[in-house]
Order: sequence, then structure tokens, then C-alpha cells
Amino acid sequence: MYWVIGLLLLLTVGVLVAGLVISRQGDSATQQRLGQFVGGLDDDKVDDKAKSQKKASSTSALTQSLDQVLEDRGIGKGLATDLARADLKITIAEFWAVSLMCMIAAAGLAWLIYGGFIFPLIGFIGGFFLPKIYVKSRQKRRLNAFNDQLGDGITLMANGLRAGYSLLQAMEAVGREMPDPMSTEFRRVVQEIGLGVDNERAFNNLLRRVPSSDLDMMITAINVQQEVGGNLSEILEIIGFVIRERVRIKGEIQVLTAQGQLSGYVISFLPIILGLLLYAMNGEYIGRMIFSCESRGIDVEGGALCAQPCGWIMVGVALLGIATGFYAIQKIVDIDV
Repeated sequence: MYWVIGLLLLLTVGVLVAGLVISRQGDSATQQRLGQFVGGLDDDKVDDKAKSQKKASSTSALTQSLDQVLEDRGIGKGLATDLARADLKITIAEFWAVSLMCMIAAAGLAWLIYGGFIFPLIGFIGGFFLPKIYVKSRQKRRLNAFNDQLGDGITLMANGLRAGYSLLQAMEAVGREMPDPMSTEFRRVVQEIGLGVDNERAFNNLLRRVPSSDLDMMITAINVQQEVGGNLSEILEIIGFVIRERVRIKGEIQVLTAQGQLSGYVISFLPIILGLLLYAMNGEYIGRMIFSCESRGIDVEGGALCAQPCGWIMVGVALLGIATGFYAIQKIVDIDV
């Protein structure tokens, strides 16, 4: 009963914090978007202007202080970059509020299914990683989609330059004609340049948001051409052809290795899922391996502290073997082009 009351209290506090953070955003969305565009500048005047606009906005002092503290500490360093790469329009404080709610929800669900305190503790720890896994997966999908579109986008830029467009007009055409996420990123570059950011820093900001080796090659070519001159349209056309061929080869490799990747996921996660399902359906049957309370006349569910050392060693060795096999399969099917 005390565990249930404490869980409900934590859930209530998490919901209140999340509601307070979200409700206080108000009219600061425009200022936050402007801060994304000019946040990487070294110009003191622009920084002072951005700070004064941020203070003048309707965002609460609690939200500003919490975001600043989380961003300056170790738990928030790099998180803003990850959220930008995943194209998630949330602050660091909102992300940690969601993480707290996921931890509480996972612990509560594990307690309702299995009871005791071991599985709720595991669920509480696992819930901490769920939002991070989602951000990483969304970031990976977005990066893959951008790489798939980059060859066509560079070709469109080369055709625009050959037709007489300037570099800025060609990028604007890419932002207008190409689908998301490439259109979004190139529109951001055009907007940054329109706000006074020089081309090199705008491209560096783009590369920081989209860490792509193909994009790095394109940006390097543009920077070199602006310094030494040359036919930029021809250079971009060659780069676009190379990127399209690389995407085609990667697609063929993914088709050939799809069965191995799927086999790795099935072989790795099927024993874990079956074990959890069997324990949920018949805890006494599985509990004989990890709990030794039956020999003392204690109920398995009520005597969770009576651990069976041999069973836990077997579980640990099995998990280690599963993790090792999954890592080996992923390394085998991961072919770099």
C-alpha cells in the first residue's frame, strides 16, 4: 500500500511539472525559433538582443531557470543537439518531465503485472531510457531520409545554378520543392543567412543538425569554390551523382542483409519476451528457478527476497550471451559503403 501511494504521488508531481512547463510556453515560440537561428553566432550584439527578447517574452522564470540549469549541467549537455537532430520541438525540461512520467508509468505497469519490487525497479530504470531510445531512433530515421534525398537535392541545386540562380536562390528552390526533412533544413539555412549569418557558419549549423558525411562533402565543396572559384554547378553535379550511386549501393546491401538483421532481432528478443510472458502467466513455475522460498513454505510472490543464486547466475549468463550474439550479428550485417 505504501508503494502504491508513493507511486501515485510521484505520478501526480510529474504530471504537475509537465503541465506547468508546457502551459508556460505561451508566445515564446517565435523567440525560441529565432534563438535556434542565431544561437550559434559569436556576435555579442545579436546575443544581447536575443537575451533581451527572451527576457521580455511571456515564458515563466521557473521554466527559463530550469532549462538553463539542465542545459549547463552534465545531464543536459548535448541533449539540445539531439532534440534538434530529431526535429522535436520541446525543451530540455519538457524532455526530462516526459522521462520522469515514463519511469513512473513503466514501474507502475510492472508492479500491476508482476508485483513485488524487483520488476518495478527494473521498469523504473528502463523507463528512463525509453525517451532516449525514441529520440535516437527518430534521429536515425531522419538522417537516413535526409541522406536519401541529398543526391536529388544537390542535382536540383546544380540545375538551378546552371539556369542562372545564385546559391541562395538554388537553396531556396530546394527548400520549396524537396520533401521533408531536406526542405526544412535548407529553409533553415536560407533563413539564417537572411538574418545575417554568414554562409560558412550557416552551413556549419546545418552540419551540426544533420551529421552526414555526404552533406559534409557538399559543404566542403561549396566553401572551397567560394574561396578559389570554379564551376560550382559542375562540381555539385558530380557530387550528386556519387551520392546517388552510394545510396543505390546501400539499398542493395540492405536488401541482402535484411534477413540477417531480422534474424538478429528475433533470436535476441524472443527468449526475453517469452520469459516475461511465462512469468506473468505462471509466476510460480518460473519462480522455481530464481526464488528459493518454496522450500521454506513461503509464497513466491511474497518472498521475493529469497533469491536463488544459481538461477540468477543462469539468467545473467543467458542475457550476456544474447547481448553478445546480437552485437555480433549487427556487426556482421553492418557494411559500410
